[in-house]
This record gives sequence, C-alpha cells and structure tokens, in this order.
Amino acid sequence: MDVHMGENRENMPAGYRNYCIGILSDTHGLLRPEVTETLKGCGAILHGGDINCQEILDQLGQIAPVYVVRGNNDKEWAERFPQTLTVTLGGLTFFMIHNRKLIAQEDLGAADVVIYGHSHRYEEQREAGRLWLNPGSCGPRRFAQPITMALLEIGEDGSCQVERIDLSHKGGILKRYVTTRRSAAGGIWTAAGDAPTDGQNPEGTDRFRSEPSSGASEDAAMKIPANIQDLIPLVIKDMKRGRPVAEIARRTGLSYELTEQICRLYVTHPGVDLDGILRRMGL
Repeated sequence: MDVHMGENRENMPAGYRNYCIGILSDTHGLLRPEVTETLKGCGAILHGGDINCQEILDQLGQIAPVYVVRGNNDKEWAERFPQTLTVTLGGLTFFMIHNRKLIAQEDLGAADVVIYGHSHRYEEQREAGRLWLNPGSCGPRRFAQPITMALLEIGEDGSCQVERIDLSHKGGILKRYVTTRRSAAGGIWTAAGDAPTDGQNPEGTDRFRSEPSSGASEDAAMKIPANIQDLIPLVIKDMKRGRPVAEIARRTGLSYELTEQICRLYVTHPGVDLDGILRRMGL
C-alpha cells in the first residue's frame, strides 16, 4: 500500500500518454466495486476525507499511490493523517482539505486545484485561475443525493479535463461526462457543458459515454415526503426499540432506502437531533 500523508512531490510517470488522477471523498467505510474498477489505470488517487477505516486505504493503495486528508469522522485510527495537504502531480498543484469552510486563504498558495468534501454534494467552481472541486460522496448514499466521484486527466501538453462520474445505488454507472477543461499549462479552467445526449464524447470516442439509467425508481425510492419532520422521530424511536429497517419502513410508510439512510445518519452522528438530521438532508 502506498499512502502519502505529507509529501509535496512531482509525480508524472514516464511512458504515460495521459496521466489520470482519481478524486473521491466521503467513502464512510464503503468502497464500491464500480469505484475500484473506474480507478484502475490511474497514476494517483486523492481522497478528501471521511474514509472511516484503514481497509479503504489498503484497497485503494493496491491500485495507485493514495494522497489523503483526515475528515471529521476519521477518529483515532486516522490521527497520523493531516488535515490539509499540498501535493504536485502531473504539473498541477493540489490543495486538499475535508471541509472547505476551514480553509485559510493564505494556505492555498499557488494551488491550481482545491480538493474538498464533507457536504456529499458534487461541486465545481472555476475562479481566479483555480478549480475548486468536491467529488461528492461515493460511499453510502445520503437520501436522494447522487453518488459521485471524479477523474482528472492531464495530457502530455499540460492540458486537463475533469470527468464527473455518477453511480447508481443499485450498482453500475449511471453516466460519466467531461465537465471542465483547461488548455495547456497556464490556461484557464472552462466549463465543458452538459453530458452528451447521443451517448458519444465530443472527441468522437465512447470513453465518456452516458450509461443507461436503471430507471425512474433511482430517485423515486428516495423521495422525501412533506411530513418528513413528523416521521423522523418515529423512525428513531422504532430503531431504538430494535425494530428492523424493513419493519420501520412499513410502519412509517417511508421507502426502505430512505428509512435506512435516516437510521444510518442517526447512528453515525451520535446525539444528533431532528433539526440536525433535517439539515443534513438539506431541508
């Protein structure tokens, strides 16, 4: 296993026509097979924190060198990992942190790309010549939020492109498409537009094809009812009584997926109240 915690080194392996970097965050103890398959062939992996267990890093380290920062849920086992990390890969300088709100502007230095996580929501911002990228979460699904990760590919001439990858909670890839590009070294990050609708990459290959969706039930199963604030306390009460998720779902009328996520959120955030759960649901 090759996990880097504090090095700032140039890493552009000889013989790479394109150098691909896997970017993920908030795995929370779950490494999906689609994620490991997508990362194959990467020259490095950046993890934005909330790993939750050493086994995740062991598996990732079998694929490529891993650069990691510590998340708020990474407890004593992860004390050796830094809260921020600056590393140069393929001619780009990355600044990594779990929670964007904790960034001090002076810490960014000459970073080309800022990698962060925490919100479980995929985000990209291009400002002042710098790309801000939150790959979202590719671990356990949180309510109706997408399951996402990203790849950043660097060409021989220093040009770059970011590919967003959306995964299905039922398994498989829903879609993958280029979202951001930058011309040769020193160029400006620009939006690449939405996913092609004809299944083809603008460059004429199927590398960034949009996979067929598993159906409308992907998000329908996670639909949040208007009276969710009345149902969450019932879910928690039944969970404390030891009732299984399927029974709680039947008793409350919620989907199994949504009930499971409420239970998981309550367990992984000890002491969280109703308002705290609603905030984490984005309500």
